[in-house]
Amino acid sequence: MSRSGQPPDLKKYMDKKLQIKLNANRMIVGTLRGFDQFMNLVVDNTVEDDKNGDKKNKFKKKS
Repeated sequence: MSRSGQPPDLKKYMDKKLQIKLNANRMIVGTLRGFDQFMNLVVDNTVEDDKNGDKKNKFKKKS
């Protein structure tokens, strides 16, 4: 939540490529496909950046 107590307006980021910082300083890059009022995110084509700057394709779509 933002400082105003309102959740951020994520609609403007839909279908755009984002870099997201997770717990333990993990970083992922992917396309925002959806979200809810609890800030659960649906991110497509996601790649994790490791600490060396290498890309890890950990989050692959199941066939």
